[in-house]
Amino acid sequence: MMAGCNLKKAATEDMVTENISNAVSQYSLMTNRIEASDCIMNPKTLDEKQQVVYASYDDWTSGFFPGSMWYLYQLTGDEKWEKLAVKYTESLDSVQYLTWHHDVGFMVGCSYLNGMRLGQKDYKSVVLQTARSLSTRFRSGAGIIQSWDADKGWQAQRGWKCPVIIDNMMNLELLFEATRLSGDSTYYNMAVSHADRTLKEHFRSDGSCYHVVDYDPETGTVRSRQTAQGYADESAWARGQAWAIYGYTVCYRYTHKPEYWEQACRIYDFIFTNKHLASDLIPYWDYDALNIPNEPRDVSAAAITAAALYELSMYLPNPRYKKTADKILASLSTPAYRAKVGENGNFILMHSVGSIPHNAEVDVPLNYADYYFLEALSRKREMEKQVVCKKVL
Repeated sequence: MMAGCNLKKAATEDMVTENISNAVSQYSLMTNRIEASDCIMNPKTLDEKQQVVYASYDDWTSGFFPGSMWYLYQLTGDEKWEKLAVKYTESLDSVQYLTWHHDVGFMVGCSYLNGMRLGQKDYKSVVLQTARSLSTRFRSGAGIIQSWDADKGWQAQRGWKCPVIIDNMMNLELLFEATRLSGDSTYYNMAVSHADRTLKEHFRSDGSCYHVVDYDPETGTVRSRQTAQGYADESAWARGQAWAIYGYTVCYRYTHKPEYWEQACRIYDFIFTNKHLASDLIPYWDYDALNIPNEPRDVSAAAITAAALYELSMYLPNPRYKKTADKILASLSTPAYRAKVGENGNFILMHSVGSIPHNAEVDVPLNYADYYFLEALSRKREMEKQVVCKKVL
């Protein structure tokens, strides 16, 4: 068995190993700079002057940087990354009490849940408290978890009552885990209700999804279907499609409801038969953006999709899902998208897009692109090791 595994490593892990080495070099430079400052700072992106922008603890992206360190620990076995992951994860302790934020699932899932899975840390109480906080946003009349507060910031100008964004599918894993850890089915039921209602209301016949669906929180009536970060209300925002395929794959993991993996497959078909998808499989920021091919790519959407497809491929016999993920990773590993060591603010990947309609984070590195890239590398390596070892046995 060991001989077979070693042969597999020599034959197939060259790209993975090289990417790990690159990531270690970049994140070592990044964390050395932060540690030397004697402050806890959470890198998010670069500004227009190419200076690193740091996320506050309550920013929706705050869990990705510690999560990347958990993946570096898993990929390398180096305790340096475990210590840093613990430090930066536990700096987010107060996130568990946020109730105005639907993205606590991202924030605690990528940090604390990975700490439990990859570091065997006892973070059960944090996960459960965060799930309780998230559950306060469940609107029973509509059967969904409200995303944004409709009376604050730019959202108040849209006239929404109970907006739900497709991104919210990514917060359901926290609720499923809360039920697994506590035995309380309330969280599971909320997650399934949200996934079912989103499946019914968010998707078009071609498998693409809207970004925002606004509900009446009392009656559950759909008031509008729109976008906030895409090109147009009826367009297909690239990262939204990525959140959708990832979210329904995770829902299948916990429920084994066939309609969830069927939906993930429909989203796959929409993405990878789309006439505007580039040959290297790195999408433009919106599949219907006006000036394709002269539109920015969104590397973050590609990385999220690759990570999702590795998991989806474990549930379905069709080899196309893993082959597609492999091709995306190969593209992301080229100089067109992966930065040279010492450049790009020491983020791994270049050319992501936050929100073009808000003129925010356009063609920049983003910490969540790095996170899902590392997750995809981890999943690829573990899957291929398991397959070969089984064959040898």
